[in-house]
Amino acid sequence: MGHQRRSAARTRVLLSTAAVLGVITSGGLWGTAQAAAPGPAAPATTWTTTTVAPGVQVRSATLENRGAAPLWTVTVQAPATGRLSRSATWAPVGARYWADATAERLRAGGFAPRVEQVYWPAYADTPHGVMGLRVRVGTYATEAAARRAAQAVTAAGFHTAVDWTGYDADQPADRQNVHVAVVDPPRFLGTVQGTHDGDVARRATTSSVAAKLGSVVGVNAGFFVTSDADGVQGTQSGISADDGELQSMAAGSRAALVIEDGGRRARVADLKTTVTVSAGTYVHDVQGINRTPGLVRDCGRPGATPSERPWQDVTCHSSDELVLFTGEFGARLPTGPGAQAVLDAGGRVVSAGARGGSVPAHATVVQGIGPAADWLRARARKGQRIGVREDVRDTAGRSVRLGRGDSIVSAAPTLVSRGRTRIDAAAEGVVDPRDLSFGYAWANARQPRTMAGVDARGRLILATVDGRRRDGSEGFTLQEAASFMRSLGAVDALALDGGGSTAMAVDGVLVTNPSDATGERAVGGTLQVLLSRPRP
Repeated sequence: MGHQRRSAARTRVLLSTAAVLGVITSGGLWGTAQAAAPGPAAPATTWTTTTVAPGVQVRSATLENRGAAPLWTVTVQAPATGRLSRSATWAPVGARYWADATAERLRAGGFAPRVEQVYWPAYADTPHGVMGLRVRVGTYATEAAARRAAQAVTAAGFHTAVDWTGYDADQPADRQNVHVAVVDPPRFLGTVQGTHDGDVARRATTSSVAAKLGSVVGVNAGFFVTSDADGVQGTQSGISADDGELQSMAAGSRAALVIEDGGRRARVADLKTTVTVSAGTYVHDVQGINRTPGLVRDCGRPGATPSERPWQDVTCHSSDELVLFTGEFGARLPTGPGAQAVLDAGGRVVSAGARGGSVPAHATVVQGIGPAADWLRARARKGQRIGVREDVRDTAGRSVRLGRGDSIVSAAPTLVSRGRTRIDAAAEGVVDPRDLSFGYAWANARQPRTMAGVDARGRLILATVDGRRRDGSEGFTLQEAASFMRSLGAVDALALDGGGSTAMAVDGVLVTNPSDATGERAVGGTLQVLLSRPRP
């Protein structure tokens, strides 16, 4: 009888979730002032539920809105100037005077343009109302037809892009494939951990790490470096911690998922980090952990240029900083002008000199460039003890104490706070109200997404949505991601890395459909749900 009650309760939860998701896919919870009217057919939702371990359930759904009818179109882009780069670029929307003038030029050239108002999503820290206007030409059943039309518009002197209207926030999606894992700490006998699989400088696919560790569920975690020009590939661009050890520093005060005591508790908080090294009475700030000195991916560090604020997918620079390297940095250490000191497990300097080599076992390396290198040369003498102090705090000033079994994974932005949608998109550097060329597609259009949250019962929710049409699934906007997490009962939630990084593995097998043409992307870090003992 108890089992029947639990099954009935579970069915009611799933039906409730499906009902809310039906509203999302038909335009009701986008937060834009001009959502498209839903089609005549109700969204079709098919849910499957699997218990993969005691206290761990995976739910999958295909959300279909048969009333949606997305098509291909040609977007004429507006000239813009990047606020950080100061260089000429293009934006998908522009001001009224530009839209009117562009439409007039298109009509004079024999085209039939349409001008559409684009509205700001309901972000917590951006303007409301009209964001700008976009100018489009035609609708086409195939991408090839749209590209042929775009060639003609381009030849007439316009800058164009070929777009699928199913990615637009003001149009209903026709298909979204979602996977949700729910971990109930009182019933789950295993652990949840953020992991770089022993090397923060190595990229690996989520499913390969899951298979190696024998996890029941794994998802990709935080943002990471993907290009040698931006640092060491695989290293994190926000705060991360593995088994109580800080492996990278925060980019400003961005959102983070804090996993405590191996998953017994989880919470979402905006975190910032302060790290210092000391030699006697001399103290110096550390600006990075496990990254190339001078290169600050996603910015967000004091002294970096062109900005100390976090900026998504932007690499800032610094000419004066100390960077620590832990034992989990498995790559060759960065080389170049500056200084380096190797510290033993007790913090004593065992060698000092030029930058390079590798991190010895049970050691820490400190590198400095610019004036920070001069400080290190003067203080890091053989036998000298160099103390390291790390401080992690939330925006309320509360200390986050890391111990064995604790993990932190971070990305951006916050989606849900205290049960309410609260997307601080500008503060966390994923959009810029003063530069519509920045972050528009990343935040405001539908993309593959990975999300994490905690519900009122303390259960951890990990969710993914496929996107970019490899299987027809169109993804979520940030607004839809927040609404989705709330529909699952999350009282706090954040976005993890998305796009081609989005992946979920169940029992070591990938269940998501990667958006990259080459298949599942190798990522910098993952979040794994592990059994403490083999299943019977």
